[in-house]
Amino acid sequence: MAKDISARLIGVLPRLRRFALSLAGRRDVADDLVQISCEKALANADSWKEGTLFDAWMFRILRNTWIDHTRRRKTEGKTEDVYLREDLVGLRGDIDIENRLMLQKVWEIVGTLPDEQREVLLLVCVEGLTYNEAADVLEVPAGTVMSRLARARAKIAALSGRNE
Repeated sequence: MAKDISARLIGVLPRLRRFALSLAGRRDVADDLVQISCEKALANADSWKEGTLFDAWMFRILRNTWIDHTRRRKTEGKTEDVYLREDLVGLRGDIDIENRLMLQKVWEIVGTLPDEQREVLLLVCVEGLTYNEAADVLEVPAGTVMSRLARARAKIAALSGRNE
């Protein structure tokens, strides 16, 4: 069973990393989340049922790992995000600065969303899950996914100055 899980993991890794990066906002943390999630999946391979959606199972593991991480982080000391440092070498002038500012604004807007809306937005709009697949990952009805997504889109449109 673990061999079958390993083969399936390879196909879902890029999507897991993208989802982890969108949750964590930092590459190093995202990579750790993906690694821990893969380890958990391999260690608990017997809990995945053949015929169920493997991607949804993995997204749920990653999401639960993220929740555990954020709870643990509350008890840790202060850390500094090196990706927000402007004095580091590697920028290519005003184009990089404009891109970073635009990306930062988008992340800030997404970051203002309640967790429930942000998770739905990332699963459906970034990861391409259907409403039903996202509902399975989040363990809520599909209608709840649709309403959370509608509220998230409306808030992003309002905060970015674009009305849909």
